[in-house]
Amino acid sequence: MDITPFIPADRQLIQAYGDGGFRISGIRHEGAVLVFPGRTLAWDVAAFSAVTADSLALVLEAEPKVEILLLGSGGRMLLPSPDLRRHFRAQGVVLEAMDTGAACRTYNVLLAEERRVAAALLPF
Repeated sequence: MDITPFIPADRQLIQAYGDGGFRISGIRHEGAVLVFPGRTLAWDVAAFSAVTADSLALVLEAEPKVEILLLGSGGRMLLPSPDLRRHFRAQGVVLEAMDTGAACRTYNVLLAEERRVAAALLPF
């Protein structure tokens, strides 16, 4: 089933990932990115070990408020620290970590469901 017809044209759809970057709504992005329904930003994080509450501060500042943050950890799933999960939970945001491919696919599904989702994606 192709979900793309259900996603409004002004939304940031993740179309491809790999080779050190992403294609989002027809634009190639090199390196890590933060993807919101209405915009995609370069994310100045080079490795999973550099993912911190400070590096993700833009997610908590987003309007409308993000309810789910998908953290794509690269080629394999890595778990964030319990402190990072608690930090987001205290702000009312569910933090879900998975490998980047799964995070991209899950983001697109949640976007089609019109959920308030964001994705923090490390390339592989």
